[in-house]
Amino acid sequence: MSEITRVNLPYQTSLLSFFSAVRDLPYPALLDSNHEHFPDTNYDILVANPLARIHPSHNSQPITWHTTPLYALSNTSNPMALLNELMTLICQEPWAQAAPKDLPFIGGLLGYYGYESGHFVEQLPDTVKHDIQLDTLSVGLYAWGVITSHKEKTTQLIMAPWCTQEDAADLINRFTSACDDVLVKHELNHAKPFSLHTPFISNMTEAEYAQKFSAVQDYIQSGDCYQVNLAQRFSSTYQGDTFTAYHALREACPTPFSAYMEISPQQSLLSHSPERFLLCDQGRIESKPIKGTVARGATPEEDKANANWLLSSTKDRAENLMIVDLLRNDLGRTCLTGSIKVPALFALETYANVHHLVSTVEGRIDQTDQAIRVFHQSFPGGSITGAPKIRSMEIIDELEPHERSAYCGSIAYFSANGQMDSSITIRTLVADHGNLHCWAGGGLVADSKCQEEYQETFTKVGKLTHTLEQDFLK
Repeated sequence: MSEITRVNLPYQTSLLSFFSAVRDLPYPALLDSNHEHFPDTNYDILVANPLARIHPSHNSQPITWHTTPLYALSNTSNPMALLNELMTLICQEPWAQAAPKDLPFIGGLLGYYGYESGHFVEQLPDTVKHDIQLDTLSVGLYAWGVITSHKEKTTQLIMAPWCTQEDAADLINRFTSACDDVLVKHELNHAKPFSLHTPFISNMTEAEYAQKFSAVQDYIQSGDCYQVNLAQRFSSTYQGDTFTAYHALREACPTPFSAYMEISPQQSLLSHSPERFLLCDQGRIESKPIKGTVARGATPEEDKANANWLLSSTKDRAENLMIVDLLRNDLGRTCLTGSIKVPALFALETYANVHHLVSTVEGRIDQTDQAIRVFHQSFPGGSITGAPKIRSMEIIDELEPHERSAYCGSIAYFSANGQMDSSITIRTLVADHGNLHCWAGGGLVADSKCQEEYQETFTKVGKLTHTLEQDFLK
């Protein structure tokens, strides 16, 4: 093939059944917009069986080819530099330059960046305990993707020229044999077992959280920083199929940037994020930072009162504005001069358990291979670090006892036609060899109150932990 191939498939209201059809292939990943609830999201994307995987590797180039190498790459140990170089070569392909620009993914890179991937961007301390066996980042080079557009009510298998005729025939057979609603209902009724062994337990007591809160306040008063995002980790143990757990959480906690990724038989990511990190749509870069949270009310009247309180909260608006300024600076590193704008400030977004305050920051690029560079230079997202970013990350390393791993990183794709989208991996669980971890944090500023911030972490994570404990704790 010398150009992309498109195969129309029956429209899928979700790609859960199609994911099951390729679970036997290496590194399957589902980006799941849970679209009915969120008008700003549209696409679901499914991939599997990458041609190569880029991940940190000691004393060798951090790329593993699973087929004949497509490109000769520099001998660099920095995976982000390698990904930049690879994306430039991909975007220079004649078929990529000729491909439609309105398709979100025509083949390219897709994967996750753990929070500690920031060490590939900046010189940062690393004193936390590393007890999760997940790669710091893992990004696959995928030759195909199944794309559902919910606005257009279409589902397509899109294959890059890298896809062989044999693989194309196998994929068409897999997906045309799948039946959307019937198979999904069958799977839900015959799901593989999953169970929790213990309730979720935090890695810090309330007293320890208070001590760390006080330390952040001391740093703020000393002028080190304006805001620090302090998080605690909640952990349990489990056995069984985490895809079953993902099904349950998807129903209980619908979010626009949900994702399920299998890294190995014993490792997976279950992400239910409400937050976009960066989007690139035909050269327009968009970020939508969340900063400001309040719980949903028990009655319609209380719910509306809570939303109005958040919209008028001086503290939360100031906190949000700090991150908007940080992102304007981050995007300004790589976007076209004069292109940075803030079209929406302090907008309200509502989810199953919380209201959020969300702003929009925009910029522009003029080359398709620049999207991944904007992403790398802005990583990690400022809404989950604090301001200024580097000093806040140093304080996070000092105060949080464990690595964040996939939490507060990103799940992202970078298409050969220059399109990109990515999430901030909050409300995200890491399943790692029988251990299940999730995190919750909040931005601490000078007028934050310890008890309110401590409780907010439980508000954010509670829908996830309570759902799993209620449904699966044995």
